[in-house]
Amino acid sequence: MYLKRKVDFFLEEWKADKNRKPLIIKGSRQIGKTESILHFAKEHYESIIEVNFVRDEKYKGIIADGYEAADIIKNISLIDPSKKFVPGKTLIFFDEITEFPEIATSLKFFCIDGRFDVICSGSMLGVNYKKIESNSVGYKKDYEMFSMDFEEFLWAKGYGNETVENLLSHMKAFIPFSELEMDVFHSLFLDYNILGGMPAVVREYIERNTFEGTLDIQKQLIADYKEDIRKYVEGMDQTRILNVFNHIPVQLAKDNKKFQISKVASGARFRDYRGCIEWLHDAGMVNVCYCMNFPELPLQGNYDETKYKLYFADSGLLVAMLDEEAQVDLRSNKNLGVYKGALYENVVGEALVKSGYRLYYYKRDDSSLEQDFFVRTANALIPVEVKAQNGMAKSIRTLISGKKYADIHCGIKFTGSNMGYGEQIYTFPYFCAFLLKRYLAGVDEKAFLEGAYSKDSHISAGDEMN
Repeated sequence: MYLKRKVDFFLEEWKADKNRKPLIIKGSRQIGKTESILHFAKEHYESIIEVNFVRDEKYKGIIADGYEAADIIKNISLIDPSKKFVPGKTLIFFDEITEFPEIATSLKFFCIDGRFDVICSGSMLGVNYKKIESNSVGYKKDYEMFSMDFEEFLWAKGYGNETVENLLSHMKAFIPFSELEMDVFHSLFLDYNILGGMPAVVREYIERNTFEGTLDIQKQLIADYKEDIRKYVEGMDQTRILNVFNHIPVQLAKDNKKFQISKVASGARFRDYRGCIEWLHDAGMVNVCYCMNFPELPLQGNYDETKYKLYFADSGLLVAMLDEEAQVDLRSNKNLGVYKGALYENVVGEALVKSGYRLYYYKRDDSSLEQDFFVRTANALIPVEVKAQNGMAKSIRTLISGKKYADIHCGIKFTGSNMGYGEQIYTFPYFCAFLLKRYLAGVDEKAFLEGAYSKDSHISAGDEMN
């Protein structure tokens, strides 16, 4: 069973480009990179030359005569004469290039040669991927892939593009969802929160039509991630990175959710762990949310790198790292306590990252004001609040009404409730978070900031609490 992915559409566009360069699809481990590439290849190429540098280490010798396309093709054919190179009809697929970053140098020569299409797949682990970047600059195209987002999950469940467009049209027209729509999409979103977007987990759930077996797969994925840390990290950083990874669920459960290095190990200091945070982020295991110096534009560069929150890049793995009964508790909406808020904050942050946003939050030094996330339009900064319980957040109202926050005119809140508007805050259900960027790109900025997109709906702040 193949699960349709957004990378499928990107690959089609890449193939249609007459001036296409070799492509590197990067992302964390086990998110479906190889599966999607081979699915695409079988539909578009007469011959597929798959070279996996983990499974077949002998292929590391294909650069023995240099990096020219002709030399590499000659050596691949020497290893396996059954592989057929048909000009214009062949895809060369270099898989697991993190294990052999030297191959990236050849992309320049394949690009110049032009007879064969080349796709590489690599997990973003350690210094090896940075070497790939430096060896192939100017002669390749990059695509970053993630685990499945909620839209891809809906596809897996059998829903088509029209369903997603319907969700977006509700947001644009500010038309409340029916009771049936709320029940169906909230239930689907809850399932997605529990499962996450790792393809092996989602496929097990779809094929069995039950959660049975999914937790075992999630726990194995976590074990594999930890093994990757042991494999690709040397020295003291190995223990440090593992400690950080293991402490994320605990620290997300705190009220302020700020990640404190001092809690990871006795005497731990930021300067000793700085590279650990970067490694986990570069590997695609975590999303880092930095604290802004002040809530104003621009976002990039306006933050304190020593203050941050860490979220799992896949929320299903967060659930799996809680106790054994967390899945069941979440489905029945009980016993999760502070973890419920942490989970919804994690999944919204995950949705923002997968749609192209970087993560930022703000916390005033005296702790009197804290805001979960921020996004921006062309001319405005928009605070984004994630609420596990209904109610209006004090911080977001302060930011909107405060004269010193000149770039902020309105806010967005995600809750388990229906759509609503009040005190210059637009409220949307959690399951709409993955559409936020598309929504903001499709509205008139001035009208949106002034609350015009809520006017015709006649939904008040009180109504959305119901």
